[in-house]
Amino acid sequence: MDSPAAVPPTAGISLRQLLMSLGEPLVELQTAPAGLDVEIRSVALLDPEDPPVAHPGELVLAIGARGRAAFPALRAAGRDGAAAVAVKLDAPGQAAALSETAADAGVALLSVRGDARWDQVDAIARAALDDAPVDGSGESADDAAEGDLFSLAQTTAMLTGGIVSIEDTAHRVLAYSRSADHDEADDLRRQSILGWQGPEAYLARLREWGVFQRLRTSDDVINVDSHPELGIRRRLAIAIRSGDRQLGTIWVQEGSTPLTERSDQALLGAARVAALHLVRRRRELSADVTLARTLAAGLLEGSSGPQPLASHLGLDAARPAAVLGFSYGAAEATGPELTRAEVTNLISVHTAARHRAALVTEGDHRIYVLLPQLPRSIDIGTLRGWGQDIADTARRHLGLPLRGSIGCIVPGLGKVPDSRREADRILDAMVNADVATTVAALPDIQAEVLVSEMLALLADRPDMRDPRLTAVTDHDSRHQGRLAESILAYLNAFGDVRAAAAQLHVHPNTVRYRIGRAEQLTGLDLSRPDQRLLAMLQLRLPG
Repeated sequence: MDSPAAVPPTAGISLRQLLMSLGEPLVELQTAPAGLDVEIRSVALLDPEDPPVAHPGELVLAIGARGRAAFPALRAAGRDGAAAVAVKLDAPGQAAALSETAADAGVALLSVRGDARWDQVDAIARAALDDAPVDGSGESADDAAEGDLFSLAQTTAMLTGGIVSIEDTAHRVLAYSRSADHDEADDLRRQSILGWQGPEAYLARLREWGVFQRLRTSDDVINVDSHPELGIRRRLAIAIRSGDRQLGTIWVQEGSTPLTERSDQALLGAARVAALHLVRRRRELSADVTLARTLAAGLLEGSSGPQPLASHLGLDAARPAAVLGFSYGAAEATGPELTRAEVTNLISVHTAARHRAALVTEGDHRIYVLLPQLPRSIDIGTLRGWGQDIADTARRHLGLPLRGSIGCIVPGLGKVPDSRREADRILDAMVNADVATTVAALPDIQAEVLVSEMLALLADRPDMRDPRLTAVTDHDSRHQGRLAESILAYLNAFGDVRAAAAQLHVHPNTVRYRIGRAEQLTGLDLSRPDQRLLAMLQLRLPG
């Protein structure tokens, strides 16, 4: 084994920090039985010809030992106190067996992308160790976090109908919403923005009224009445907290129109989302939230188990969980990237207001909400209501036709992929079958989901199609005909020629002619139930 020079213990980093440095998709965490805070103090390369030995706190890069050949390295790492082992997999199915062996050995397992170079992994890991801070002092304004705060302020303003500012505990303005009408801002708002800090005279009045004391001791939304004699309009405030520690405050000033009915709920969600950004600023760990989202995405996809995410966020993996899915097309909105950020913020604020542990991740034109450790008494109807509120708000404020799906409630984090698959099945059917419902659970549109999946099967398996029906659609393509359309209308009308003709805007005799012509050309016999059933399915396939 090629071991590096000893690294001082103070230069160690946690497995969490290492994952942030290596990042997806270079490596993927498969299991971490000791959690993500286990310390890594050095990196070692294990050649397949070397005896499998390790040292305490090492990250062992098992080069040349793909798949099951890495079992000896895992056992040796656990025996000798190593922190983690990185391997390459020959096949996806190997991850489960290797993860089980790693868990038994008490060592973390990282899978390295097949086309990645070991020297690249080695260099990044050693650089992370070299850059490890001796202490955790120092704060910096993270540009990404700052941008997120301004975006959050704008989303909160949209949901409350007010003018928003986000401050730290020293009353310094960190971010604020844009206002189309500058006359709506009162003196306190203008002076705070222009000076990036609340004016002392007004702060003294707020202290006198007990506002700051209530913010320090309460998680509730606090109402501050208007004081025209002081140039202060009505405003709401809520503390941004991490545990018992206050990180800042969100203020919402009422403009020329009253705040929305659900302003309190929107503020509660915004405070929980803002806490994530302010924690990032204080810790200088901008990748921390990214890691949580990466672990959540891996769990949703089924590529990693529940333990890494549960360990990272301190979740109870045995509590019920569910997945909400939301879909929109980029072509449905102007400025799709801006809309995507606005939709993600909107969903984050809404779900955080209802469930503190909610996690939002993104896919291709789909946004998923993972709801871990749900109350055991929760039901699908409650989750459907959450989803409907989000869809209604997106349409009202963003003009976006958002579709939502409610995955099944599963008994624990380990079954989350089942809930995500169900959410996807529902969204697929809502798009393919053009379902009018905007938010649905499986019982709401079960028939549409099953028909959609049967059509997908027929689309992928041409050998399962009736060649006579294929001949009908081919004839239409060559002759610009409407035989297939007429057959489907006739079958959808349960054989009622007049109803089919009305739907097609033709004479009933035209429908009769087209049905007879199709049967004559292809040998179809639409008096047979089995042929009628297959025709109803196959002719729904896109041309």
